[in-house]
Amino acid sequence: MTLETVSTNKSFGGVQGVYRHRSAQTGTEMTFSVFVPDHAPGASLPALWYLSGLTCTHANVTEKGEFRAACAKHGVIFIAPDTSPRGDDVSDDEGYDFGKGAGFYVDATQEPWAKNFRMRSYIEQELPALIAANFPVDMGRQGITGHSMGGHGALTIGLRNAGRFRSVSAFSPIVSPLSCPWGDKALTGYIGGDRANWREYDACALIEDGARLPDLLVDQGTADGFLEEQLRTDLLIQACEKTGQPATIRMQEGYDHSYYFISTFMAEHVDWHAERLKA
Repeated sequence: MTLETVSTNKSFGGVQGVYRHRSAQTGTEMTFSVFVPDHAPGASLPALWYLSGLTCTHANVTEKGEFRAACAKHGVIFIAPDTSPRGDDVSDDEGYDFGKGAGFYVDATQEPWAKNFRMRSYIEQELPALIAANFPVDMGRQGITGHSMGGHGALTIGLRNAGRFRSVSAFSPIVSPLSCPWGDKALTGYIGGDRANWREYDACALIEDGARLPDLLVDQGTADGFLEEQLRTDLLIQACEKTGQPATIRMQEGYDHSYYFISTFMAEHVDWHAERLKA
């Protein structure tokens, strides 16, 4: 797979890069960013994946996430993919919560979305292989986090891939697409009306069905306008308590859904992951 370098900038002693490649899964050009801290020649570093939310690209967290100082401190590579396929030939929807920018980290089975919207396979299979071939990542030491729709992606990918990720966290995640309007629209559109097929894309359902994580960290703002209808943090608390899934779920007083919130707690998440990603 040919990798094109879009840009590189020195930051905190390391390199913040943006890269592009042709994806076999989505059939489109895909862009992502990687921060590689300064490191000894030949060293392999742990990696933290960050999945972004609705309407976002790799650029949102890259420019506003304030993760580089903590990643440089701990020697952790930070990987930020896009949220969906892009391009003039890619199907789209008028709403911000479906189509481009809203891939929901699923493999679509319904037309016209099935042709390009294969973000699950892209994130779980194709991009990791590309990263392993081009960056000094120790693939045995990976963590994953994300925000909102990306928090949903981080939780479900972590739960479905037992043993791949040593650490999983999330900011304001959509915890149950089965139980919110965003999820109802996206999963009906992408994978059809049979709700039994949705369970593998629902963190609460996966936990109820027996999937487990070694530990879990979630931060959720109490002033988040999406909390009660869309995010439903209460359902994740219930699922973890009912099943004994270890979890630290912190309700952060007065914080909203924005990158002001994410950037406030990003360093704590990087610290938390770094502790679990030690050699």
